[in-house]
Amino acid sequence: MNYSVVKGTSYVLVHAPDMVIHNGTTQTTERTLHPDSEYLKALPKHLRSYEEAVNYLPNQVYIGNHKPEELRKVEQPWYDKGAEDAKREGKFGEIMPQDEFIGLIKIVDAFDLVLLTKEFTEEIKAKLEAHPLIGEQLIARLKTGVDLADVEKQVKENGAEGLYNNNQLVGCVKKAHDVDVNLSSHVLLENLVSKASGVLAALHLLDKNNINPEDIEYVIECSEEACGDMNQRGGGNFAKAIAEIAGLTNATGSDTRGFCAAPAHALILAASLVQAGTYKNVLVVAGGSTAKLGMNGKDHVKKGMPILEDVVGGFAVLVSENDGVNPVLRTDLVGRHTVGTGSSPQAVITSLVTAPLDRGNLKITDIDKYSVEMQNPDVTKPAGAGDVPSANYKMIAALGVKRGELERAQINEFLEKHGMEGWAPTQGHIPSGIPFVGFARDAMLAGEINRAMIVGKGSLFLGRMTNLFDGTSIVMEKNTGKVDAGKGVSEEEVRALVAEAMRDFASHLLGN
Repeated sequence: MNYSVVKGTSYVLVHAPDMVIHNGTTQTTERTLHPDSEYLKALPKHLRSYEEAVNYLPNQVYIGNHKPEELRKVEQPWYDKGAEDAKREGKFGEIMPQDEFIGLIKIVDAFDLVLLTKEFTEEIKAKLEAHPLIGEQLIARLKTGVDLADVEKQVKENGAEGLYNNNQLVGCVKKAHDVDVNLSSHVLLENLVSKASGVLAALHLLDKNNINPEDIEYVIECSEEACGDMNQRGGGNFAKAIAEIAGLTNATGSDTRGFCAAPAHALILAASLVQAGTYKNVLVVAGGSTAKLGMNGKDHVKKGMPILEDVVGGFAVLVSENDGVNPVLRTDLVGRHTVGTGSSPQAVITSLVTAPLDRGNLKITDIDKYSVEMQNPDVTKPAGAGDVPSANYKMIAALGVKRGELERAQINEFLEKHGMEGWAPTQGHIPSGIPFVGFARDAMLAGEINRAMIVGKGSLFLGRMTNLFDGTSIVMEKNTGKVDAGKGVSEEEVRALVAEAMRDFASHLLGN
């Protein structure tokens, strides 16, 4: 079978401390209910500097400067320990500072809804001009800025959402309709942040993998945001909006939604489209979420910790035709949580892990690495949610014991060999399986591993439409180097076959 391949990946983070205060749902809700709360008063003292965020080991892992296995060598918690040789730029992407990102929000704004002050615009323009991926055409979209008084008026009198940097008002996002809540300034800011971080991920994918933007034919955007108006609340299309700014002039696309599981769904869709021959190159991309900034902030502040949920995440994965080199996506080894699966841990793991393995006559131990919900335990453990990846690996190991594929005494060995510490920010869809795809590709190209399983899970009940859980998975595998030559015939071959048939037909007529 001529499977599609993972041809490239990118991962980006944006440090956004002021957005924690002004846009994170935990903080905005607290401000509405308890405006004088002790938490809100203490919060600013717990915000990290940009340098501290860059120096945080899980963030360095996310952008590819350190490997996941290095996390095991450092005792938890990690937030009070620095990373060696921490850099803004990584193998997979970058950690962008907040001020530059606010400029990028203006750049991706297509309807002049974002206003930035003249002073801030000049300051940020110089920084963005030095960015290797933001060219003159994008810089021109910054324009010249407005007076601070104009921004203040929009925020105070017209319901605009303020944009802050170093606790100073530097701009705003205007509402796009007087009564439509779907076009409110708050929703538009969320959507613009998701779009801007998605664009940043797309630009890095093109750059770091030497991809011609004109070669990408389809884009699948799989974040957790929804854009539309009162007549079609989630109509979309983030995919095409991101493609436009990233210069993907030959691409069309659509949005895929499934809460945290959406990236895994999107990866399978992309693999299927390419394998079917519908498109040669499909980009899976997602930006991050302002709503989840500081989501567990109350617990972190109580324990005297810094706010670790201070970064917006983004990623991109390019799925392409089999080149005989890059890792393949085994579309015949796909796990799915069906309507009838049930929600017990055993039922979930069976449907997502062992069911697809059985179809390929594989054991649990035949997968070198499982990428599950790669939530950072530094964030989740103090909040009482435990170590999410570890819990997933223990369930997989327990099922392996039940199936007779490993001994009970081998569980810890299984966790060490087939599992990983979590490193991804709690941005909902961002941790769900996808963070390891880039590392898996590198490891397979280097001959270090043969197979990885990418597992995405989603909580559909959050939308109040169903109580069902969701999930899907797919196996990535080292390329054997064999490309199925029988997939089809070229245009030249078709012409030759037609010409041969015509000659035979003419000979037949002449013979009669």
